[in-house]
Amino acid sequence: MSTRPSLGRLFLYLYPFGAGAMAGNVFFASLIWSWIGWPVLTPVQSVLGGAVLGVPATWAFARHIRSLMEKANK
Repeated sequence: MSTRPSLGRLFLYLYPFGAGAMAGNVFFASLIWSWIGWPVLTPVQSVLGGAVLGVPATWAFARHIRSLMEKANK
């Protein structure tokens, strides 16, 4: 029996951090887009965008961490 967390559980552990990081990235990207005339996103819009974009980003990161865990156990 393995004590390592499953990929889904690892994703759930990391999702708050991934969504938060993506929210910050979305907000700062909107600040850069304002230089070309696009609107700056509100913090609420950025958090919602981060919640959506955080799913694939966190899933990819969880898969990477899982592969490192497997490599370390060999």
